[in-house]
Amino acid sequence: MYQLLAIAAGGAVGAVLRFLMSNGVYRVTGNDFPYGTLVINIFGSFVLGMLFVLLLEKLVVSAEWRLGLTVGLIGAFTTFSTFSVETLLLIEEGQLLKAALNIVLSVALCLFAAWLGMSLGRQL
Repeated sequence: MYQLLAIAAGGAVGAVLRFLMSNGVYRVTGNDFPYGTLVINIFGSFVLGMLFVLLLEKLVVSAEWRLGLTVGLIGAFTTFSTFSVETLLLIEEGQLLKAALNIVLSVALCLFAAWLGMSLGRQL
């Protein structure tokens, strides 16, 4: 029961942070490309990579904290489903280059960010 509450609490915070960060990015970049989702997923991949190492290899924390931070907070913060819909909308609008760019950037940069986070976590 405590694990579910930890996930729910982390998820609530992660969803609000995603909304705020996404809107902030779109205020700066505009809406012609899904920059908000891209930035969130890269940043979330980095943080999850770092948390994964810290929470499993470096620190002794309860399962509730691990689940609340990873499944709840980062799970609600990152948004693969939004990436998918935004990419499909670009395809439907005939913006195939932007759709392809979003796919390549999202996969490559999120993998790099997760690796960077894990590497940093191992050095701490």
